[in-house]
Amino acid sequence: MTTDTTVLDGLDFPTSGLAVGDDVADLLFREARTAAAFTPDEVSDEQIAAVYDLVRWGPTALNTIPLRLLVVRTPEARQRLAAHMNEGNRDRVLAAPVSLVLAADTGFHTHIPTLAPHMAALADALEGQPEQRESMARTNALIQAGYLIVGLRAAGLAAGPMGGMDADGIDREFFADNGWKSLLVVNVGHVEGAGTHHPRAERLAYTQASLTV
Repeated sequence: MTTDTTVLDGLDFPTSGLAVGDDVADLLFREARTAAAFTPDEVSDEQIAAVYDLVRWGPTALNTIPLRLLVVRTPEARQRLAAHMNEGNRDRVLAAPVSLVLAADTGFHTHIPTLAPHMAALADALEGQPEQRESMARTNALIQAGYLIVGLRAAGLAAGPMGGMDADGIDREFFADNGWKSLLVVNVGHVEGAGTHHPRAERLAYTQASLTV
């Protein structure tokens, strides 16, 4: 397998229609990679909080904001999390400066009177609909997960999202008391070199990924 990386300067990225400059577009998307290698530099709670304070403004259905974060930092907690990761992801969790378990809060409806006061009555209506709440929580928390990854990049951090895990095991380990449902684990840190030995993969063009009606 080749380890050559794509030279971004040689690619023809259209910039017309963007409201941000190439430096921002590069930071958030074009040059950002899924990272597996990090420096030992610390990622502070203040940095993570600043990212959350930014991305919480992204839209969700009825402003439900069901994404919840478990910040896994201590060696003991890291071992507990790694035990529920697929084999290829265990060492990554153990080596990263910090790992975030991204979860969906199925009890999000209790916050509706505050977050969407015009729909306050929906909180009582959803109380007896656990399946509907779980579906809503999962969909909107995954939307927020996308915001979070871009937000981490905006803070100058690199993200390594992973889905290879025993989600039920993580839920029993960490969320037995609150009912959160784990979705992804995201390793976070300052990128070491390119952060990955994999070459940059192609992406589908707009014409391949869209229809106009």
